[in-house]
Amino acid sequence: MNILVEASLEPEVSSTFNVEKIRADFPILNLKIEDKPLVYLDSAASSQMPQPVINRLNYYQTAQHANINRAVHYLSEVATAEYQKARCKLQQFVNAREDREIIFTSGTTDAINLVMHGYGRKFIQADDEIILTTLEHHSNIVPWQMLAKEKGAKIRVVPINEAGELDIHEYKKLFNERTKFVSLIHVSNALGTINPIKEMIAYAHQHDVPVLIDGAQAAPHIPIDVQELDCEFYTFSAHKLCGPTGVGILYGKAEMLESMQPFKGGGDMIASVTFAETTYAEIPHKFEAGTPPIAAAIGFGAAVDYITTIGLEPIAAYETELLNYATIRMLEIPGVNIIGTAANKAAVLSFTIDGIHPHDIGTILNEDGIAVRTGHHCAQPVMQRFNVPATSRASFAFYNKKTEIDALIAGIKTVQKVFL
Repeated sequence: MNILVEASLEPEVSSTFNVEKIRADFPILNLKIEDKPLVYLDSAASSQMPQPVINRLNYYQTAQHANINRAVHYLSEVATAEYQKARCKLQQFVNAREDREIIFTSGTTDAINLVMHGYGRKFIQADDEIILTTLEHHSNIVPWQMLAKEKGAKIRVVPINEAGELDIHEYKKLFNERTKFVSLIHVSNALGTINPIKEMIAYAHQHDVPVLIDGAQAAPHIPIDVQELDCEFYTFSAHKLCGPTGVGILYGKAEMLESMQPFKGGGDMIASVTFAETTYAEIPHKFEAGTPPIAAAIGFGAAVDYITTIGLEPIAAYETELLNYATIRMLEIPGVNIIGTAANKAAVLSFTIDGIHPHDIGTILNEDGIAVRTGHHCAQPVMQRFNVPATSRASFAFYNKKTEIDALIAGIKTVQKVFL
C-alpha cells in the first residue's frame, strides 16, 4: 500500500469495489450517534461484524452449542467438528503446513505471552538479547521486559526515522552472538507503517535467531503466507478481522511448538495426570487448556470465510484508495499534522491539530457521529519518538467510503472553529 499514489479527490467509490453492497452486510453502520449517521473510523481498534458472522454465531448458540472433546453425545460431536473446522480455515488463511500449527488463544496479547512463557522462559538465559522495535504495541514490549528482568537478559530496540519507518541498517547492526529472539510488529497500529518483515526474518535466520510477528494490524489488510515469510511464529486477533472478541490465533512451526513448555495447565492439555507426574498432550492441545472460546473460534472461521470471499487483494487496493484520499484532504487543512508518513502504509492515519489536545478532537468529532481513536494507542515509545503525548487516529476498513472521509475533514474544521 503506497501512500499518495494517484489518489482521486472525487468522493465516488471505486468502480471496481462495491462498497455499498458490502456496507449492507454491516447492520451497525445504520446506527445514529447524537442523531447523526455513524462514521466509524476506528477499525484498527476493532472492526465491525458483518451479518453472516453474526448469523453463524447465532446458529451455533441455538443449534450446535456444547462443550467440545471427550463427550460422545451428538451436540458435543458437532461442536467439536465445527471448532476443528475453524482451525482448518485459519490454517488455510495463513497457509500453514498443518492444522496443528494453529493454536487458538484469547487474542494477540495472549499469543505473545504464550510464546514468552513457553519458549522464552525455557530458552532465554542471562545476558541473552531480544530485539524489538520502536513501533511495537505494548503487548509486544511488556512480556519481553518481564522475561528480561526475570532472566537477566537485555532488550535491544530498532529505531525509526522521521517517516515512522524502521532503520533496517540499525536493525542488522543489533545482531551478535548473544541475540536469541526477535519479536516485531508487521503493521504499526499507531502509524500504519508496513514493515519489511520478510527481509527482517531472513536476516535473523542468517544468525539462527527465531522470529515472532505481531500481525494484529496486518491480517485484516494484507494476505499472509507464513510459509513464504518463514517466521517461527505469527499471531493476530479475530476482532480486527470482522470476527468476535476474545479469540485469536498463534501460528507456530510445529517443531517450535513441540519444543516449548505449556503456558497454562488444566483440562484438555494433558495426556495423563497422576499426583506423581503429568504428561502433556500433542500440539495444538498442549497449549489450549480448559474450555476454549468455542463460539468465538467458530465465528472467527466465519469471518475468515467472509473476508476470503471478498478477497484481501481487492480489500487492500480499496483501502489504499481511501488512505490516499484522506491523506490529501487532511494535508489541505492548515494546522493539521500527519504523524507517520511511511512510503508503505496500511489504512491508518494518525494526526494532531496545532493547539488542540487529541481527546478534545475526539470529543467534538463524536458530536458529529464520527468515531476515531485518541490517545497513545498502547504505543507510548512511538509517541515519545515524535514528541507528542497522543494522536487522533482515523483507521479505515473496506466498508468505509470517501464521503465518510469528507465528514471527517468537515469535523476537523469544526474542531478548529470551536477551539481556535
